[in-house]
Amino acid sequence: MPVIRSSEAVTHEIHGARFVSYATPLTGSRELCAWRGEIPGGTKAPLHTVNREEIFHLLEGELLITLDGLTERISAGDTVVINRGATLGVENPTDRTAVSWVTTSIGLEATLADGTRLAPPWAN
Repeated sequence: MPVIRSSEAVTHEIHGARFVSYATPLTGSRELCAWRGEIPGGTKAPLHTVNREEIFHLLEGELLITLDGLTERISAGDTVVINRGATLGVENPTDRTAVSWVTTSIGLEATLADGTRLAPPWAN
């Protein structure tokens, strides 16, 4: 039975945020990836288009989520469904770190506005 202890999670940092990876093929998952995101206050991630559906659940704090040009403020307990092909932006306008839990299928890639493709290691 694959059990990933919090002490075994792998941390990645990009665009001012931390991604603490739990479920990946390296930890025994065959279809899904899951991670905790830590988005410090004042952070604004670049817009990016995803090739896989993501489920984004906010555990702590508040964020501005822009999805295909529409912006919503979300609070702890809210969940956002990000469909494949959607363009996503995440901003923390507060001075507190927001904490999220994200699940997607293996093979997630993000394409930035300048065409740069990113295959994040916490989702592959």
